[in-house]
Parts: sequence; C-alpha cells; structure tokens
Amino acid sequence: MLQFMEGANNRYVIPVYQRKYEWKQDNCQQLYMDLKRVVAQNRNSHFFGSIVSSVMPDGAKIEYHIIDGQQRLTTITLLLLAIRNLVIAGKVKSQFGKLDEEINMRFLTAPWSHDGDTIKLHLVKSDRDALEKLFGPTEDFDPTSPLTQNYQFFCNEILKEELSVDALYAAIGKLEIISITLEQGDDAQLIFESLNSTGLALPEGDKIRNYVLMGLSPREQKQLYEDYWCKIETCTNDDVSVFVRDYLSIKQQTTPTISAVYRTFKEYAETSMLPTESLLRDMLCYARLFQKLWTCRSELDAPQLDACLYRMKRLEINVTRPFLMQILKLNLDGKISATDVQQIFLMVENYLFRRNICEVPTNALNKVFLNLNKEILRFDNTTDRYVDKLAYSLRAKKESSRFPDDREFVTELANKQVYQMRGKYKAYLFERFENFGTVETKDVFRHLDQNTYTIEHIMPQHLTPEWIEDLGPNYADIHATWLHRLANLTLTGYNPSLSNNTFSEKRDAANTGYKESGLRMNQKIATKTKWGLAELEERNQEMMDRAIHIWAYPQTDFQPAVREFDSCTLDEEDVDLTGRDLAKFSYRNSEQPASSWVDMFERIVKSLHQRDTSVLMRLAYCTDDTDLAGYVSPKADRLRSALLISDNIYVERNTSTALKLSILRRLFALYGEDPTDLVFYLKEPENEKHAETTRLEICRRYWEYALPLIQRQNCHRGTFSGVSPRATNSIAGFFGISGFYVSCVANQSVARIDFCLGKSDPAKNKEAFDNLFSHKAEIEEELGMELVWERANQYKISWVCLHLKDVNVMKEADWPRMAKFHAEWSDKICNAMLPYLSMDDEGKIKLDAIASILREWTTSCDLVQEHPEKSGRKLTRFTTKAMSKIIPDTPDAVSGWNTPNRYFYEIVNSTGNSIYIKLAVSAKNATSSFIELSDKINELNPAKLERKEWQWRTLFRTKTMRFSENPTKEEIFACLDKCLQEILVYEEDVQRHLESNHS
Repeated sequence: MLQFMEGANNRYVIPVYQRKYEWKQDNCQQLYMDLKRVVAQNRNSHFFGSIVSSVMPDGAKIEYHIIDGQQRLTTITLLLLAIRNLVIAGKVKSQFGKLDEEINMRFLTAPWSHDGDTIKLHLVKSDRDALEKLFGPTEDFDPTSPLTQNYQFFCNEILKEELSVDALYAAIGKLEIISITLEQGDDAQLIFESLNSTGLALPEGDKIRNYVLMGLSPREQKQLYEDYWCKIETCTNDDVSVFVRDYLSIKQQTTPTISAVYRTFKEYAETSMLPTESLLRDMLCYARLFQKLWTCRSELDAPQLDACLYRMKRLEINVTRPFLMQILKLNLDGKISATDVQQIFLMVENYLFRRNICEVPTNALNKVFLNLNKEILRFDNTTDRYVDKLAYSLRAKKESSRFPDDREFVTELANKQVYQMRGKYKAYLFERFENFGTVETKDVFRHLDQNTYTIEHIMPQHLTPEWIEDLGPNYADIHATWLHRLANLTLTGYNPSLSNNTFSEKRDAANTGYKESGLRMNQKIATKTKWGLAELEERNQEMMDRAIHIWAYPQTDFQPAVREFDSCTLDEEDVDLTGRDLAKFSYRNSEQPASSWVDMFERIVKSLHQRDTSVLMRLAYCTDDTDLAGYVSPKADRLRSALLISDNIYVERNTSTALKLSILRRLFALYGEDPTDLVFYLKEPENEKHAETTRLEICRRYWEYALPLIQRQNCHRGTFSGVSPRATNSIAGFFGISGFYVSCVANQSVARIDFCLGKSDPAKNKEAFDNLFSHKAEIEEELGMELVWERANQYKISWVCLHLKDVNVMKEADWPRMAKFHAEWSDKICNAMLPYLSMDDEGKIKLDAIASILREWTTSCDLVQEHPEKSGRKLTRFTTKAMSKIIPDTPDAVSGWNTPNRYFYEIVNSTGNSIYIKLAVSAKNATSSFIELSDKINELNPAKLERKEWQWRTLFRTKTMRFSENPTKEEIFACLDKCLQEILVYEEDVQRHLESNHS
C-alpha cells in the first residue's frame, strides 16, 4: 500500500463522478483492529483489497485517477496524517528520528510543487476542503466532515498507545493491495461497473470457506474440506450463508443481515479463538440439526413431530430455526426427551398460527426466538420442566410478542375472511381441520397443490333465486357476512360440478356430493336439511370449539422463583409507559441495570456516538430546522437541560419518557440499528397493577351484561356473533367487508359507537370515507342524529362515531343506558352506512336502473311533485299538495336540504330488491312553531328517537314493497301506487288530528 502511495511527483485524483468519502467509524475500527493483529501475531502481510487507477501524465507530475479503492486510499492517508500530527505535537514519540517528516515527504505532500498545491491526494471539492484543514490548526477543523471524524478516531486510538507509533507505522507498511493500472484505450467506466457489479460477488458462504481454509497447508485444507466443509454444504443443501446466519444467531443471540454474515462470522471466529477444526466440528453438528429442519426428518421415531416440521416448513416461517436447532441440540445432548421436543415444536406451531390469525405484527418474533432458550434456562439454570417453562414464557409475552388466548383467537378466526387469506395459510388451516386427531389422514397439501382439491363455498359466491328464497328476507346480509368465513367453507374435489347449485343438490349429487365425500369435514355438512343462518352459526361454533383444541393454548402451573419483569422493545410504539419505572435494559443482548430512563438514554446515546461520531456531529452543526436537530447541540446553553455526550456534543435530557424513546427511534434509524435490539424491563407498581386489573375486570362484567343485548339487536346481520366478553374497553363486530367493522366502546366518561374503515391500504379507507361523507345528509337524516366524521389523514384508518356522554362503565347504574345505546345504535349505524359500502358495480347499475323508473313515476303521477335535483341512486324525493299545505315552505329559512320546503317524501331504494317511502322533516333554521307542528304530527306515529334538539325526523313510513330479481317498470309502478295509497290515508289522518287539536 505504501509503495503505491510513494513518489514525490505522484498525485492521486478522485474523479468528480466518484462518490464522496463515506467510510464510517466501524470501518476505521476494523482497519485498526486488523493492524493490531498484524503486530500481535507478527504477520508478514495483510491483504487490504485492490486499487484500480488510470495514469494521466501531466508534465513533470503523474496523476493516478482512482477508479476503485478511494475509500481505502483516503483512510490510510488520514491514519498517516494522524501519526504525523501527533508526532509534531509531541503527544507520541518515535525511536527512529523524524518520523513525521518521513511520512509527510513520502506519502502525504509534494513539497516541491510549483502550483502551491502540495497535498498529493486530490479529493472531490467538499472532502478536499476538510482534508486541507487537517493539515492546519485544530480550531479550523470541520467537525461535520467524515474525514475529520475518522481522523479524530485514529488520533484517539493512537493516544491509547496500545501500539507504539513505530509498530503501527510498520504494520501499515505490511498492508498489501492489488494495484491495477489501466492502459490507454481501456474503458475505465466499464471496468468500474464490472468491479462493482453484484452479479459476480462471492456468496457469504464462499467467503467463509475461503477464510477458514485459505491460510492452511494444502494437506490441512484437503482434510478439513472433506471431513467437515463438504458435509456442511450437503447438510445445508448448499445454502451455507443462511445456515451460518442461524449458527451465529445461536452463538451470539443477534442475527446479522445476510450481507454481513461473512464479516460477523470472521469477528466471531477471531474472538472465540477456537482451533479451526474445533470450529468446523461445532458447525457440522449444528448443520446436521439444520438438515433435520429442512428435510422434516427428526430421526427421533416421532411421526407427529416430523409432520409438524413439514407443516411449519410450508408456512415458510424461518425466524424460529435458531431456537428449534437449540431444542434439537438439547435432545442430542440428552437434556430433554423426544416427547419434550415434540411438545415444544407443537407449541411453537400453535403460537405462530394463532398470531397469524389475530394479525399480530411479526417484527417482534426474531427477538422472541433469539432469546427464548436463554430466557427459559435463566429461570433456574436447568432444563428441568422445559416444556412448562416454555409455556409460562410464551403465556407471559405481551403486546406484539403475545400468545393470543382462546377468546382473542376464536373471535378473530370466527370473523376472519378465510377465503381471502394467503394460499399457504388456507391450505394449512384446512389440512389441520381435516387431519387433526386421526391417523386416517388425507394428503390435503398435495391435493391442494395439484388442484385436485379446491376450497368450496357451501353458500355460493353468486346467489341464485333458489338460494335467495332459502336464505330468506335477510339473504343479502347473511351472504355479505358469512360468504368467506370459515363456517361457509369446505374442501371438495368437485367444485366445478357443485358450483352455484342449491344446497340439496350439492349434498345429494351422485359421486360428487357431500354425502359421498371421503373428507371428514363434509360428513357433518351432509346431515343438514338446509343451509342458512342457523346452520352457519352452528357450524361456526363447532369449528371454533375444535380450533381451540387443534391450536391449543398452553397450560402450566410453573411459576418462577423470582417474577420476571414486563418487557418491551424500542420498536413497540403503542406501549403506554406512563408512570412505569425502568428496572434494567438490554442492548445487543447485553443486560445492564438502569437507575432511570435518563440513565438508560444517556448510555445508549453515548454507545451510539462511540461507534460513529458523524451522526450527532451532523445534527449538532445542522443549520436546517429539523426536529431531531433541535435536541442536539455543540453548546450546552442552547438546551434546557444539557446532557454531555462527548466534547462539544450535548443532547437534551429534559424530555418525557415518550419523547426520549422517540428520539432514540430516530437515532437508531440514522445509525442503521435495529430497534428490537433495545429491550426495556419494567417495574410494575402494585397499586397501578391492582387498579388496572380492577378496571379491566369491570369492563369484562359490563360486556357480559351488554353483549347479549347487542347480539340480539344485530342478529339479522350476525355482526357480533362469535364475540365473547373480554377484559377490554371495546368489542368489535364485523359485517363481511374486509377491514371495516363497528366497535362498541365503554369508557369512564363516555360510551361510543365507532364505525371504522381500517383496511391495510389507507387509500381505500379514505376512498370509502369520502363515499360515505358524500351521503352525509342522507345518513344523518335516516338516523335523526348528527355524527362525528373523522377522515384522519394522518392515520391509516378513518372513522365515524356517535357519543353517549355522562355515563361511566365503572358505575353499574349506567349499564342499562349504555347497553341500550350500544345495541340500538350499532345496528342503526350499520343499517345507515352499509348500503353505501357493500355495493358492487353490478349492484350500482341495478340501483341506477330502478332509480330511473322511480323518477319516471314521480314525473307521470299527478298527485306528486317531483324534485329530480334532490334525488339520487338510493333516494328519490317528491312532495304532495296536501302535505305542502300542512307543512308550508319557509323561504326565509332554508332547511337541511338547502331548500325552502321543510319536508320530503323519500322513496328509499337501498337494496335493489325492495322499496318503501318515508316522510322526513328537517329542523335546521326552523321556527318554534314548526317544531311544535312537527311534535303534533309525530303524535300519530311517535318516532323512536325522542330528543329535545333534533335535526332530522321521520314522521311516517310505508310498508316495504318487495319485487322480483329483475323487476319490470309495471311491477315497480304497482308497488309505488300501493305506497301512495298509504300516504293519502296518512295525510287525511294528519289533517283530522291537527283539526281536532285546534278545536
């Protein structure tokens, strides 16, 4: 390396198209450690990579334009400059005369330069300015430049004097490079692209093989390759990189990225100082365990265990592999039995599937399984009762690490749109329902893979008139709610022939029907005489009862001698830490006590800064008004309460716990750190724990009281079927539109109904909200109530809600009022909202056609006055002469429709299969005489809603008129004429009632 840099007439130019200097402190630290090893091990050389350059003669000078290797060349220049400056300052001494002059004359400067530019390394502009300042006084240094920061790192390391400056200089002289110099005519850009191409990059496993074997004699290489490495490749199916990542996860309790496997393995091998053969022997042992997992052959004479291995392989959840390899190793060492291994694997399988059904975020799984074996052994430092300890540990997990209990699991599975799940999970689900608990298994996976089996909707996706008749008047709600749920799905090999046939045809079809099916799950279906809401609910309950046995929640009486702390990781932003004290924390699997959140914050920030000083430097000297920069400063007096991190770097300490964690999350992102590597262990105040337990228990008792009422009110739609009372302040009901739901909330100051639009795609939620909001007037008119509309652009979900104030779930006397509110209004809001959400394009076309006929009727009928400007797809509005006399116009005070008339008759066309007409009135801008008139009219047919300050009111409604699937104009006109007759009778009744009151 030094030979390449030597030469008084040489210049080393970084072309302007090259990136700036970007080496981090980690890279410099690795270089310095390598140099220390060169000295400690008395090595003759150390390979430092390659430098590719093209020569550009320039008179007496020779310019080397660096095509590849500028980071190495610049870093060695910084190290040599640090040695030179420290010798000049007298802070370190050399035994060999004027070392500073030698370094300066040979490698850093061209003292006889005629153009005044004596520095031999020509960097791009901003880097060059920073480098020039390093040759001058310290006060002129640029603290924001990576060159300055890495130069300072080298100065600090040299001043530790772990190496003498002479030994360090000699070690630099042993750095070897491959120097490639291009000739005239060589395409420098093409070569640069080829060198940096990912297509020819060595896999991490190949790098590891070369590292392990390269320094050995040919005989040793051959012996170790044949005895160990070749077998490792076979055991891992040549996927050595992935295996080594799992191996390192076990050994170090941290998982490197696949691109960092080689570097991490090299560090592990050098720090463990294991002889090469011992290291390879240990790797081969784990590689054989790795092989058992991917081949699904445990070799423990346990068919159920092997079947479990196959199922988990199909789910493609690889994060569990290190833990499962540790379990197999414990068995290999005779510490746990084969029965224990089987129970552990089945428990892990249940844990993973329950979490998937409940849509628990997966980001915590890596940390859970990395530390799980260590966590279990830590209870009493033995493997005794390992299965019980595992059950205790998984049951104790909270938040994003939790093991969903029976209540949560059954609720989510019962309401889940199973047909829309990912294929591998659907196949897994039906395989378990078919084969669990029997030795007479079917090869469900293979049949599904080959499309021999398919998933069949018992109630078909497209209803025929026969199905509509069988399902009854609520067929649309039943179909929307239950279509894709588990209760309506089964397996069949004859889906095309069953298709949209009636249930009896599907059941009784020769050779292909449910009665002759060889699948167990179809045998119970075949006993039914019909298929409707009752059968769906019955099958749903049966399948949920079976599900909690298939994917059992672990039971144990194990209790640790010392209670474990609650824990959470930095990435869990939804955990409420208000009032929680910190007992200790773990960073990169190193546990440390902490006296406070401030103590933890200080130590983590200092740890980050020690690894890379550039991040806080940039923030401290940042001139942009960025949020994070406001908490970092080079001067203490710019902060309210300054926390000293290093020289001239201060961080604000006077912040809340939530803000400290927010700052850390953003710093972790800048440093490229994994927030799950920082784990907090929390103290739990007994008084708060008791209060929270009491509150949640009261919530559970309230739902035990209210839920039957809510379910009864919503039974026609099945919205809350399958929901059980739970210790939480809210319960959710589903109505068959994926991601949308209605929630009943019971708090200590208010009860609430939330109609939530919560699909995974925020754009779809906003689109649905805008659609609903465009019908705000119609919806609120139907409800007779103003709602709270929250588009919530800053969040993923949107919602519409209704509040009942001055109630408290902690007061049992308020429960009847709250339960009545939750039951009636959850149903009313769904009735008002769903017609605008569940309509497909075909349904919209049908509604438009019917609406056109309705408007034609209002135009042709002499007894009504049409209002097309106030009509739409679902509401056609008109007035009558008689009612206009009863409720006169108010030109000076417009109504809620922005019209002078205060009422409309509305033909409601929301389903496409029926209509009715209602009389709606608006109280907006109304006089007291109008309110009094409305109250008198309302006495004939009192509205269910009785409020002093109402905005909308329905005074009258005709009977619902149903018509055929594809009605003619004549059929619809006939229905309207019948409704009109009811209106005429009603108007005469109103007139008589008002006259009698007047008299």
